[in-house]
Amino acid sequence: MTAFVDTNVLVYAVDAHDRTKHDTARAALTKLWESDDGVVSTQVLQEFYSVATTKLRSVMRPAQARRVVADYAEWCSVQTTAQLIVSASHLSEEHTIGFWDALIVEAALLAGAQTLLSEDLQHGRRFGTVTVHNPFLDAG
Repeated sequence: MTAFVDTNVLVYAVDAHDRTKHDTARAALTKLWESDDGVVSTQVLQEFYSVATTKLRSVMRPAQARRVVADYAEWCSVQTTAQLIVSASHLSEEHTIGFWDALIVEAALLAGAQTLLSEDLQHGRRFGTVTVHNPFLDAG
């Protein structure tokens, strides 16, 4: 089952400050690597690089963050296009969610994902064929 991975999951996987979330994110990503079911978008990779190099307690060196982006580029099947932005603006308005979250949802839909791994949207909420799953709810 294809799972779209939101930025926060990638960030927790490299940030060990919250050990429980770190371990949960790493386990989820390992499972997706093994099953070859992970998907991300250019937005996720851009956000990850920005957060990893500027906002973590122990910021990553740019070269380290680039390596992570390069690794997950293998999963990148959705580019942020003008049409995706327009679609996300409609979804944001229709479902009363933030634009950046709507852009993630639209990318997950475009990628054909059944699951969106994120802590930023309501767990269990459905958007068309995509269901939001917060992997951190059961994590301690």
